[in-house]
Amino acid sequence: MESQRTILITGVTTGLGHALTHRMIAKGHILWGCGRSKHELTQLSLQYPAPHVFKQVDVSDWTQVSVWAQSLTQTGQSPDLLINNAGVINQNAPLWEISATEFDTLIGVNVSGPANIIRAFLPVMIQNGRGIVVNISSGWGRSTAPEVAPYCASKFAIEGLTRALAQDLPAGLAAVTVNPGVINTAVLRSCWGDGAQKAPSPDEWAEKAADFLLEITPSHNGQALNVA
Repeated sequence: MESQRTILITGVTTGLGHALTHRMIAKGHILWGCGRSKHELTQLSLQYPAPHVFKQVDVSDWTQVSVWAQSLTQTGQSPDLLINNAGVINQNAPLWEISATEFDTLIGVNVSGPANIIRAFLPVMIQNGRGIVVNISSGWGRSTAPEVAPYCASKFAIEGLTRALAQDLPAGLAAVTVNPGVINTAVLRSCWGDGAQKAPSPDEWAEKAADFLLEITPSHNGQALNVA
């Protein structure tokens, strides 16, 4: 039987993060999750009481992230698997038609968010000598498409951030990016409309993705992975 792990996932109230939360808990692991929807977080807390922890946190806000991290790690605990999943996408438009506010908000969630989570939790992971950081990327972090320049920029940034982070990590830890593939989520529907219905659902994705993510080891450090 697989040993129990502590898994941190951001963006657990919708899409891939929500589906992955249910799947990881069903496999016997402890879940630390955050998101923005108070209602959904309350439902998750009722369905999965302690030792699981669900908290309303805006990952782009360093103060919120640091307070949450301190509450979880003050006894020396740290996540064995940290999954930076929370993300948003811009409304389809050429870059020059996207407002500075929308652009800055997207970068705040998609780039500053993972950096905040890493900054808050990685020191304890290093102290404990173990842990895998997974930054959820995208095909649009390795190629481009029209009308999603801010999103592409954020995911290209995550690819670079992760590769550089991997070079800083001590033995026993790893940082990787994972392209989840084409999934029928709100992000995809905002771009593809009804065409997104042809893609697998988040629940179908989580069935195979959970095992894939749990099999990442320090030997994968610095790699850009794809959910097979």
